[in-house]
Amino acid sequence: MPLLENIEYDNLIEEFKTVLRKNSLKFTKQRETILQTLYNFPGHFLPEEFYLLIKENNPKSNIGIATIYRTLNLLENSDIVTTISFGKNGKKYELANKPHHDHLICKNCGLIIEFEDKNIEKKQKDIAEKNGFTLTNHIMQLYGVCPKCKKRQNKKQVKQ
Repeated sequence: MPLLENIEYDNLIEEFKTVLRKNSLKFTKQRETILQTLYNFPGHFLPEEFYLLIKENNPKSNIGIATIYRTLNLLENSDIVTTISFGKNGKKYELANKPHHDHLICKNCGLIIEFEDKNIEKKQKDIAEKNGFTLTNHIMQLYGVCPKCKKRQNKKQVKQ
């Protein structure tokens, strides 16, 4: 997986190193591999999927699943990654360097579709102001059934 060398990645590395120093941790090759993989991965992932991706792309890597979990937890607590909770099925992670967006999530297959809507953003800001809040952040997750799953459900109903 080629690393996209640019200023954005360099800033991300520096931010990560600062987080590590604040937590009295070292910048190791394993942590660098995790950050590189995160940076180059465009979607959402479970830690186990991420672990397999790292092993596939770095077969000689000695990164354990526990290192993945600890590093993702550290990155989440430092707002470098964000998560979507799937309850007992765990969390899906994504790098937080994308522009703000919200999510449509299929409750059957777990498909995640990102979207942006200026009208929704304005409405949320208006609601916060109306109630005396200064909005600092928000997460919107809409759950439903994706077109593929809906089609499968309809086929099952027709057969019955």
